Amino acid sequence: MTAASDLVLAVDGGGSKTDVVLLDIDGSVLAWERGRGSSPQLEGLGESVRIIDALVARVLDGRDTHRLAHIGLYLSGLDLPDEIDAFRDAVTHLAWARAPLVAENDLHALLRAGTDAPDAVAVICGTGMNAIGVRSDGAVVRFPALGPLSGDWGGGSELGDAVVWHAARAEDGRGPSTTLHGMLLDAVAAPSVSAFIEDVHLGRRDDAFAGLAPLIFDAALAGDTVARSVVQRQGDEVVAYVVACIARLGLQDQDVPVVFGGGVARARDPLLLQTIADGLAASVPRARLEIVDAPPVLGAALLALGDAGADAAALARAAASLSTDVRFAERLPATAR
Repeated sequence: MTAASDLVLAVDGGGSKTDVVLLDIDGSVLAWERGRGSSPQLEGLGESVRIIDALVARVLDGRDTHRLAHIGLYLSGLDLPDEIDAFRDAVTHLAWARAPLVAENDLHALLRAGTDAPDAVAVICGTGMNAIGVRSDGAVVRFPALGPLSGDWGGGSELGDAVVWHAARAEDGRGPSTTLHGMLLDAVAAPSVSAFIEDVHLGRRDDAFAGLAPLIFDAALAGDTVARSVVQRQGDEVVAYVVACIARLGLQDQDVPVVFGGGVARARDPLLLQTIADGLAASVPRARLEIVDAPPVLGAALLALGDAGADAAALARAAASLSTDVRFAERLPATAR
C-alpha cells in the first residue's frame, strides 16, 4: 500500500438491497450509499455490475481511484467459482476496480458482522436461504444455493410461494382452510385466488412473491395451523444447514457460534426462533444461535479493512459506525430499504 492508498471500499449486495461504504484506512466512514439488490443470479451479471458501479461512483464522489487500498465485494449469487470468476472479469474494466479486490459470497460478510470466531457457521434468510461454515484451519463448507435445483427451500421467495400455494388449495378444496386465503386476497386486491393465479400465468401480474412472505408470520402468530407448519418447516431448514456445516467440518465437540442474519432473522419471529433453538439443542447442543442486527456491510467493511492492513482501532471505529443502519434507513425512500 502506497502513502496515497488510504481508502477502502466495501460492498454488500443482496437480493433486495445493496450497500456501498467508503472508509479511510483508520476506519472512519466517509460515505454510505444504498440501492436496489445487485445479486447476479437475480439481476443478471451486467445489471449487477451497473448497479454497483453507480453506487460506487456516488460514494467516491470524484475522489482519485488510485487512493483505494482495497475493495471487498460480497454479493448474494456468487455461489460457484465460475460465478466469482465471471464477476471479477466483468468489473476489471472499471477504473475503481484496479485496486486489490476480493469478490465473494455475501455470507462471508454476514459471518464477519456476527463473529470473528475461527470456527463458526452463518445462515442467511432473505430473498433466499444459504449458509457457510468455517474452521480454524481454513476449511470452508458452502452450498450451491441454486434454489430447488440444489435442494434449497426457506427464503422469502419460497415463503411467498407457500402463501399462494396454500391459499389456492384452501380455495379449491384440496387443502385445509387457512387465513392465508383472505390475507392474500387483501394483499393483492384480487377477487379470488384463481383470478390472481390466472393473471400471473398470463403475465398480467408479477410472478415474484417474496413480498408476501410476512403474511406467513402474521398468520402463524395469530395461530393459523397451516402458517405455523410453514414457519416450523423453515426453522427445520435453518437447523439442517447448521447440522450439515458442523458435521462436514467435524465440529460437533466444539462451541460454535451460529450467526443468523437477513430480514427474516431480524424479525425475530418467536415460533421460528423456538423451532431453531429446539432443533439445535437436539442435534448440535454446543451450537449457539446469535442473531445479527447489524447490516452485513459491516462485515464487508471489516473484511476489507483487515485485508488492507488496518489495525484493531480502525476495525473498532468502523464497527461502531456501521453497527446499525436505523438512522441511515430513515432518510431513504421505502423502496430502497
